Amino acid sequence: MHRKSAMKHARADKAKRARNRHRKATIRTLLRQVEVALTEGNMEAARTLYSSAASQLDRAVGKGVIKKGTANRQKSRLTGKLKALAAQSA
Repeated sequence: MHRKSAMKHARADKAKRARNRHRKATIRTLLRQVEVALTEGNMEAARTLYSSAASQLDRAVGKGVIKKGTANRQKSRLTGKLKALAAQSA
C-alpha cells in the first residue's frame, strides 16, 4: 500500500494537472483568436487579443506551465505577423 504522503501528492498532482490543462487550453484559444483576427485583417482586434495572449503566456511561464522559450517563440511569431499586417495595410 502507498504511503499517506504519496497519496496526498497524487491528489495534489491531479489538481495541478487540471489547472495546467485549463491554462494551456486558454492560451491555445487566445492564440487561435489572434490568428483569426490577423487573417481577417482586423488590426485592432488582433492587437487587443495579442496583448492578452502575451500576458497569459508570461503568466504561464511564471507558473511553470510552459517553458520561457516556447512563450517567447509564440510571441515573436505573432509579433512578426502583426507587423506584416500593419505594413501591408499602411
